[in-house]
Amino acid sequence: MIKMNNNIEDEYYTIEEVATMLKVAYLTVYRWIQAGKLVAYKAGKQYRIKKVDLNNFIEVKR
Repeated sequence: MIKMNNNIEDEYYTIEEVATMLKVAYLTVYRWIQAGKLVAYKAGKQYRIKKVDLNNFIEVKR
């Protein structure tokens, strides 16, 4: 988990961290991002997922 120091402190996860938390494969999370189901921000060649966006994704899936 990465914490950025902005006006509002946001928590960001990598695809690997999200995959581990949700007990799915890395590629599954990547496909959710590509399909627009999970919001992610690209930082260089890597993606970062905000904790808020992950929680919203989980709520929609319930």
